[in-house]
Formats: sequence, C-alpha cells, structure tokens
Amino acid sequence: MSLAPEVYIIESLDPDDEGNGRFEGSIISRILKLHGKAPKYRYVRTRKDFEKAVVQFGKSDYRYLHVSAHAEPEGMCTTNQDEIDYDDFAEIINPHMRNRRLFMSACSMVHEDLAKEIIPASGCYSVIGPRTDIKFTDAAVLWTILYHQLFSENYKLISHQALKKCLVETTKLLNIEIAYFSKSKKLKRGYTKDILANDS
Repeated sequence: MSLAPEVYIIESLDPDDEGNGRFEGSIISRILKLHGKAPKYRYVRTRKDFEKAVVQFGKSDYRYLHVSAHAEPEGMCTTNQDEIDYDDFAEIINPHMRNRRLFMSACSMVHEDLAKEIIPASGCYSVIGPRTDIKFTDAAVLWTILYHQLFSENYKLISHQALKKCLVETTKLLNIEIAYFSKSKKLKRGYTKDILANDS
C-alpha cells in the first residue's frame, strides 16, 4: 500500500478540557486543511475507542499518526480515565506503524523506553514529542508551527532531514524540549536519539 503524506489525529482529553472546548487536535486539523491537506480527526473517550481508532488508522493510507492526550512517563489516559501504559500503548499501535511516523502530543510520555518498545518492533520511522509537561497553548502552537513548516517545505513528504531541521527551528521559538527518536539501521538498538531544546 502506497502511503499518503497525510495526518491521522486521535485525541482523548480529560473532562475539563473537553467541556471547555480545548481540542488541540481539531485546531491542528484546521491548520492542515489550510495547507490543502486532508487530515482525519477522531475523538475517543475510552481505551476500546482508542484501539478502534488505531486500527482505522492502520487500514488507512495515511503516513502520519498524531496522538493528543494527557500523559505522564508511565503512559496516557483517556477521557473516561482508562490508563494505557506505554508498553500497552506500543502493543496497540505497533502492528500499524511500519514506514510511518508517530507524533505524540502527550506530556512526558516520549522517552527512550517508549522508543525501544515501538521503533525496532514496528518498523516505525520516528517517534516525536515533548519530554516534559507543557501547557495546552504551548502544545497547540508547537504542532501548528511544526506542521506548517514541514508541509511548506515539502508538501508530499516529511523526510528525516526536514523533520530535524524544523524541530530545531521550532524549539528555538518555544521553551520546550522535544525528543526525536528515529529508525537507524546502523545502531544495534535500532534507533537514534535527539533531544532538541531552546538553549538560549
């Protein structure tokens, strides 16, 4: 199956964010549409709904998966407070990630243990996300800028070089640490690790 350079967004927020309309994923979706892209947006409230949405992503021809949820280093949480540990998360998404990229808008969840569970086993090209807790407004701005830069540079493909360049530029603008784990054939562990931050 030939994969399209499109973003599939799965979002699950806590009840307060949901009630107050703080839907980061829908903001990103609208920005992508301004670029002429055709994002798909799925809002889920339970682990079962999340699993179904991931399967739908796997059946699609979309290359990029964006997950927006509240999280901590141990894993993420759905609206209905279903906890998904990072190893369970990997088990859910791994069958659907070959030759794809994962963008995680989930506080503190993107770390080496997560990358170790996903990249070598799934064939995923990369796992990217903030290393620490970030505000909703910062997350919305981060992903809006990043996708804007990436698709302005190349409408049809997100390459490793372009992604690294855009991540460096984005972190210069925002006081956010981003972890970027990328598939590697040279390293025995199967991936490279880059921590990008505003050092000024």
